[in-house]
Amino acid sequence: MKKQYIAIGLVAVVAIGAVAWGTIGNTQPELPEGALFPYYDRQVVAEGKEIYQQNCASCHGDELQGEPNWRTPKDSGKMPAPPHDETGHTWHHKDEVLFAITKFGIARLSNNPNYQTDMPVYEEILSDDEIVAALAYIKSRWPESIQKRHDELNAIKQ
Repeated sequence: MKKQYIAIGLVAVVAIGAVAWGTIGNTQPELPEGALFPYYDRQVVAEGKEIYQQNCASCHGDELQGEPNWRTPKDSGKMPAPPHDETGHTWHHKDEVLFAITKFGIARLSNNPNYQTDMPVYEEILSDDEIVAALAYIKSRWPESIQKRHDELNAIKQ
């Protein structure tokens, strides 16, 4: 009988520990001020990785490396896809700008309808949540120091 109580006690301790670990492990910090991309949320990042692979990787690369010579126009006059890793300039823009570029395109954002790019406008292709997830995935891949600098940029009010 004593062994049975010990076994029940051990099962209870393990169960309580598992529940506590799951609760702690799933607790997400609040987004920093001005931020839109939950780059620390494993579920959103996993969804974002799939969306990125399906919609972005063919130009921006599986490793976010972009196209070669991304600062020099192609023969077509269009700019190559820039890297989205820490070597590019993606992290120099606030979340709201990155979201708007992805959803509406640079031509609309710059009020220049003649701006030529190979990047699709995703307004009718991806939902807002899918765009956020893809951008969260991109940010999740940056070094912590770049993530911190980007969070600080998002917090600047203008």
